[in-house]
Amino acid sequence: MTTRANYRTGLDKFNRIGTAANVFFHAVFILLTVVCLVPILVVLSVSLSSEDSIRHSGYHLFPKVLSGEAYYYIAQQGTMISRALGVSVLVTAVGTVLGVLLTTSMGYVISRPNYKLKGLLTWVVFIPMVFNGGLVSSYYINSNLLGLKDTVWALILPLAVSSFNVIICKTFFRSTIPDGLIESAEIDGASQLRIFFSIVIPISLPVLATIGLFLCFSYWNDWFQSMLYINDQNLFSLQALLNSLMSNVDALAKNASSMGISYAELVATMPKESARMAVAIVIVAPVAAAYPFFQKYFISGLTVGAVKG
Repeated sequence: MTTRANYRTGLDKFNRIGTAANVFFHAVFILLTVVCLVPILVVLSVSLSSEDSIRHSGYHLFPKVLSGEAYYYIAQQGTMISRALGVSVLVTAVGTVLGVLLTTSMGYVISRPNYKLKGLLTWVVFIPMVFNGGLVSSYYINSNLLGLKDTVWALILPLAVSSFNVIICKTFFRSTIPDGLIESAEIDGASQLRIFFSIVIPISLPVLATIGLFLCFSYWNDWFQSMLYINDQNLFSLQALLNSLMSNVDALAKNASSMGISYAELVATMPKESARMAVAIVIVAPVAAAYPFFQKYFISGLTVGAVKG
């Protein structure tokens, strides 16, 4: 009886500790959620506020004077925005597909224990994670040697492959794809390309979604490549164009005549603060809408790379 009573006492104590721990962790995660959500709500609120209310009252969690002038102002740049949006969608789609193909194929190659150049290629992948060649050398190679300047490939190729993504793929393939499966396919006469596309890729959805999401975020949010390599405004991505519109009033003035607005009137009426926030919402909204569909694969892919690396 004493042993059973002690067991029940210990079990009750353990349950109380577990309940307290759950309450603590729930409180921590609720606090972190609030910390993440409040800035987003403030940005959305400012984007929907009138410029006068922002000047007089500052930023608020809820708009003091509701106004859609910032979004209307962005919509006035319809031709430029739609063209830049098309460039961003094209670059993101092509870059993500190409990047996933190159990254997973290289990760698969260096994950195979019987590949003779595995050690050399692993160092080739690892060294850029520690030592960077620098911006000048990258610019010279991409612009002069490869001739990518003022082409859409300048927005795609520099971001297509990263050492970090290749290491994630290598770890996933090494820990998930059994050697016996590959060997049995080789015995049946399958080529390495057939093995990769018919066997490895179909059972690697978590890492494909993870790398695809990384690449999608990188391409969609990138404006730096446009700043470096693109002089033709017709090839500006959405982020580069909106960054230019918000940082340089002269870029807006070039289109004032087509809108029937004088330069002075354009500068005076431009919703500066609310437009900046509206730009942020326009950029973030598509990615935020797409993320929930990839979350399951994204988390499972990262877990494999983190635990078994």
